[in-house]
Amino acid sequence: MVTRSASASYEGLGKDGKGHVSTQSGVLSNNPYGFNTRFENEPGTNPEELIAAAHASCFTMALSFALAGAGHSVGTLETSAKVTLDKDGDGFTITKSALTLKGHVEGIEQDEFERIAAEAKAGCPVSKVLNAEITLETTFG
Repeated sequence: MVTRSASASYEGLGKDGKGHVSTQSGVLSNNPYGFNTRFENEPGTNPEELIAAAHASCFTMALSFALAGAGHSVGTLETSAKVTLDKDGDGFTITKSALTLKGHVEGIEQDEFERIAAEAKAGCPVSKVLNAEITLETTFG
């Protein structure tokens, strides 16, 4: 079993508050986040951006391993994820994670590539934890 951790702090309350987020690995270390980084595009990160990074990297690794398991050894995969945060009553809900994949794998037909990609999307641990619509658009070639 693997356990990873992150921590967050917030000083002040509401729109005037400022937060910092850190990860166990140190890749993020007291990176700023808050209302302005989440809703006004100021420098810093936000939960949706972090979820998008997690989903894109998890899916891409799952697909890489699935392709290798199917006997393929040469290729490149590039994935972006766009996480949507929608108003939900008095709060907000993450409603979608849209994955966009560009891949080139030697010796595979497009239909097999898309089938394996769809299986990786469904089986990726981050996909499983998200209670939102998850779409996948692929470009092959």
